[in-house]
Formats: sequence, C-alpha cells, structure tokens
Amino acid sequence: MMIVWIDTAPAVGAPALFGLPPVTRLRRSIAKVLPTVGEPILSDASQGPLGQRLILALKAAKGPLLVIDGATVIDSRLIGFLGKGDTPVAAFHGEGRERAVIARLTPEMADSIDPAASDLLTVCDALVRDGRIEPLANDAMPGFMANLRRSIDFWLFTVSDDETRKRLERWMFWSNYKGSTDLLTRWVFPPIVWPLTQLATRWHIHPNLITFVSIIFTFAAVPLFAKGMFFWGFVLAFGMCILDSVDGKVARLTLTDSPIGNILDHGLDIIHPPLWYGAWAFGLGGLAFGDPMIQLAIWLIGFYVADRIVLGIAKARFKRGLHAMTELDGKVRAIIARRNINLVIFGVALLLGKGEIGLIAVTAWQGLTLLWHTIRTIMVKPLPLKAA
Repeated sequence: MMIVWIDTAPAVGAPALFGLPPVTRLRRSIAKVLPTVGEPILSDASQGPLGQRLILALKAAKGPLLVIDGATVIDSRLIGFLGKGDTPVAAFHGEGRERAVIARLTPEMADSIDPAASDLLTVCDALVRDGRIEPLANDAMPGFMANLRRSIDFWLFTVSDDETRKRLERWMFWSNYKGSTDLLTRWVFPPIVWPLTQLATRWHIHPNLITFVSIIFTFAAVPLFAKGMFFWGFVLAFGMCILDSVDGKVARLTLTDSPIGNILDHGLDIIHPPLWYGAWAFGLGGLAFGDPMIQLAIWLIGFYVADRIVLGIAKARFKRGLHAMTELDGKVRAIIARRNINLVIFGVALLLGKGEIGLIAVTAWQGLTLLWHTIRTIMVKPLPLKAA
C-alpha cells in the first residue's frame, strides 16, 4: 500500500500561498486525490538529516513511498498520478531556487541513499545519476483538464521567498482560467477578480459563501429587471458574474472545492439565464402571453434550453466539452450567446434606448449559437483523448 511521507523541515518559515501554509496545502491535495492512503507521515529535522530519516522510512515501508519536500507546491494531479503506481520514478520541474521534485521510491532503494543528504533534490539527483530511478517525462501524465477545457503539463515549485510566492500566486491564478471562455471573463473581469481572490484567500472566506452571495445577487436582479429597473438589475447581474469567477478561483487555489459547491455553482449557471430573459421581456412592457416581447422571450428560452441539450450531447459524444475539441471551437466560445455576451448585447441596446431591438438581437444570436453547436456536434470527429 502506498504511503505518503513529507519532509516538513524545509517548510519551516516557507511562505504561504493564498493563505495556505505549504504542508496544509499538501495535506489537502493528498486528501482529495489519494483519499485511501490516510494521513501522510510528517518527518522533521529533529529526527536527523533528510537522508537518514528517509532511509529509516523506506526500510519500515512494506510498499512504495511517495516522498515530498514540505516546502514544495505541487500540482494535485501529479500527486494523484504518482500515488497510484509502484515503480520508482521522480518528477522534476522548475529552475534554480524554484527547482523541485516529488518521488515515488521503493524499500530496496534505501541502501542507495546517502544518510547525510540534506534535501530531497540531492537524493533524487543522485539516484538519477546512478540509474536507480527514471525522471518522469512531461507527456507521461495526461495533461487535459476537463473542468478547465485545456491541457497543462504537470508542475511543482519550491517557494523559497516572498517574491517567488507573489509570482507563483499570479501564475496559479491565470492557470486556473478555462482554456475557452467568453471575452468578458477572460479580459474584462480579471483586474477585479484578482484582488477579490486575494482578499478572499487572505481572509479565509470559503468559496461556498461567495457562491451564496452570488445566488442572492442573481435572484435579486430578476424583480429589478421585471420592473424595468435595468440599471440596478445590471449592477447585481455583473456583480454575480464577477463572483461567479471568484468562487471558482478561490475553491481551486485553496483546494476547498466540494460537491455541494460545484452543484450550487453549475446549477446556478444553468437555471438563472431563462429567469433573466423572461424578466427582460416583462421589463420592456411584455405583460401578456401574446405580447411580442413575451413571444421573443419564449423563443429565446427555447433556443437556450435546446443549446444546453446539444452541448450535453456533444460532451457525451466527445467525452469532453465541445469547446475543448478544436482551436476553432475554443475561439468561438469567446463570443457565443451565453450569459455574459447576452448581457453586453442587451445592455448596449438599452443604453441606446433600443431595448426591444436588444432582446431581438439576443434571441437571434442564441438561435445562431444553437445552429452552430448543432452543426459542430455533427461534424467534429471524436478523438481518443483522456482527461486528467
């Protein structure tokens, strides 16, 4: 059975990323991706040099040992990948002071380790030189991440100072953006989402609380739209859009994502657009079933529901979202009729005093989006791709 062993000595005084001390982050990662291995063994310098402690741990183990430097920030996917094998391997990444390693060692390797070795990098570099262990190739582990609709090679870094922490936090923030998303989420919202994410992690605000506030904003906007109070409705709507980005970032960056959080977040994304679209029609004067604005809203909601069904069919067919299939589909995702883009179209029309035309434009764009997704779902060929 796999055992996880963490050298906590390097973590003493190491900077915390997004409010999480290094060892706490590692333990959360392990609990998520290797739930059956139990609590990791924590070893510190009071028990002797790293080499000596590691030798004793290997000799006591009855199977492979996943060995981690406590000051290392590690891609959770890599921990899960290495935690499910049984042959010796070491994954290296980074340069200079940021260079880091995680290794899967076996008991028979104990005699090849220098008892005086002071750190895991020294041990693993020596094992590679002696041919006792193989470095993990970048393409050995599936890089595609279904939830982010993109591929990223595995990563790990040693965080040695505050400057490195700041640079790595920024890199991790941008790495958690989806590979295909709308223009607002990618280019307009980040200057607001970034400081809010920093604030939330510094104050240890749980992402589910952010999602809850987002839900309040979402449903509070409906009566405002329906009463024609579009300015305040849009204030709440765009507030919801911002928080919808913040909660996901906080969850992934602090490893606090949960099934209930995912249900609330994704469920809200699916349910609320039809409510907003219907409220827009009421706010524009549509009061009866036969009114043109109400008829438009019915068509718009119908196109929206059908589009969601088509995208669901595409995901079942391709084993990943349609927008992650080709570069073209990823680029088109930036402008298709989804909540943020529809908000912009309708909002611009309202500013021009042409709200009715705005609703017509949104409906037409949603219909064209449905047609495009239907054609692409039929045309694109499934690929033998694996998700990490």
